[in-house]
Amino acid sequence: SRLVHPLEVFMSHKVITFHYTLTDVDGTVLESSEGREPITFMTGIGMIVPGLEREIVNFAEGHKQKVEVKAEDAYGLIDFSKYVQVPKEALPKPDIQVGDVFQSNVSPTPFTVKEVHEAHVILDGNHPLAGEDLTFDVEITEHRDATEEEVAEVQEQIAAAKKAQEEAQQQAQQGGQPPQPPAEGGESPEEKA
Repeated sequence: SRLVHPLEVFMSHKVITFHYTLTDVDGTVLESSEGREPITFMTGIGMIVPGLEREIVNFAEGHKQKVEVKAEDAYGLIDFSKYVQVPKEALPKPDIQVGDVFQSNVSPTPFTVKEVHEAHVILDGNHPLAGEDLTFDVEITEHRDATEEEVAEVQEQIAAAKKAQEEAQQQAQQGGQPPQPPAEGGESPEEKA
């Protein structure tokens, strides 16, 4: 195998901007960019779900289409290893209910309360849309080559995020904080549309 010249890697990235409406298998609207700015992402670095990226990378500016994405190519199948049992007293509020959401310092994905028991709760660390087949109704508003500066900026952001996550995991392994409720205005699922 040959080494890829850095210019070839740079040339392979595209910047795509699109409006979307996300629905589940029943046709219920889960998210939409209607009335807001469209989503912009760079291809090839995992900014959006892989099943959607694989399709829209081939769409020209102005193209409109419904894209069906199976769960394994969207937010993944449900991973039961991401279910954790936590003592109630480790959580930041006393009146825990099924459906409550907590943010952890070791995972970018929030934890959702699945079960409440006398002394503990079961938290689910899967993405809220894990296990769901989804449909994205998209309209491409821009499709262009990424600039060298954009590629460098995104690579820096990825490196910084990876370092922050590693530091959070090390802190957690050394007796860090229990899951916390997400901050007001926290990241919503459309951030990874």
